Amino acid sequence: MKIGMCMFLWTTSVGRKHEALLRDIKDTGFDGVEIPIFSGTPDDYHRLADMLDRIGLERTAVSAMGDPQMNLIAADAATRRRGIDYMKWAIDCSDALGATLLSGPLHSTLGKFSGSGPSAAELKRSVSSQRAIGDHAEKHGITIGLEALNRFECYLFNTMDDLAAHIDAVGHPRIRAMYDTFHSNIEEADPIGAFTRNSDRIVHVHISENDRGVPGRGNIPWAETFKALRASGYDGWLTIEAFGRALKELAAATKVWRDFSETPEAVYREGHRHILDGWHAAA
Repeated sequence: MKIGMCMFLWTTSVGRKHEALLRDIKDTGFDGVEIPIFSGTPDDYHRLADMLDRIGLERTAVSAMGDPQMNLIAADAATRRRGIDYMKWAIDCSDALGATLLSGPLHSTLGKFSGSGPSAAELKRSVSSQRAIGDHAEKHGITIGLEALNRFECYLFNTMDDLAAHIDAVGHPRIRAMYDTFHSNIEEADPIGAFTRNSDRIVHVHISENDRGVPGRGNIPWAETFKALRASGYDGWLTIEAFGRALKELAAATKVWRDFSETPEAVYREGHRHILDGWHAAA
C-alpha cells in the first residue's frame, strides 16, 4: 500500500513554486502525490518529474473534462474525437510525468446533464471511446482509473456496480475503475459492499471525508473501509483528496463554499496518520 496526496487542495498546475510544499508532504511520510493534468505540454511534466524525483516522491495523475465540446459520449462524432484527443494528450503528459495511473471521471463531461439517466446509445458510444483511449494508454504503459461520481456532478456512472459493468463491456485491460469514499458515501446504500463486489476492477482509491475535509473527522465508516481494502488484497494507492476555496474554478466545480479544515497542513498531516493507523488496525 502507498499513501498519496492529491494536489487539488492547492492547485491544478503544480510547478517549481510548490517545491517547499512538496518537500513537506514528503517529510510527513507520503510516498507520492497526485498531479492534476489540465494544461501544458509533455515537456512541462517531464521537468516536474525531475523535481519530484529529486524530492523522492512517486506520482499518479488525475484529470477531468468540463468542456461539452469534447464529450466522450456525445452523438456527434467530432465531439467524441476531441474528447479522445484530449485523453491522448493527458496520457502523453502522464507518461512524461512518470505516472503509470491516470484517474478521474474520464468518461463524460463533468457537470453536463441530459435531464435523464444514461441511454443505451450513450453507453455504446462510451465503449467505443474507452477502447480507443485504452489502445493509446497501452502504448504508454498507462492504466486509466474511471471514477463513479455522485449524481450532482455527473449522470453516466454514479455507482460502482454500474461502472464495473461498463468496464466489463469495454473489455480493455487498460480501462479500470477507481473507488472514492466521498462519492460512495452519497450514492451507495452499502459503500463497503460496493467496494468488495467490484474490487477486482479497482486500481486506485481516493480517501475523502464525507465533507471533503480532514480524513477521519467525519462519518465515513473508516474501520470497515480499511478492513475491506485489506481483505480484498488491495495493494495500490490510498490517495487523500480534499478541497478548499483557494481555486475559484475548482471550488465552483466541486461545490465548495466554505473551508473544511483550519489549514491545508491539517488535512495532509492528520490524514496521513489516519490512513496509517486505520491500515494497521485493520490487520
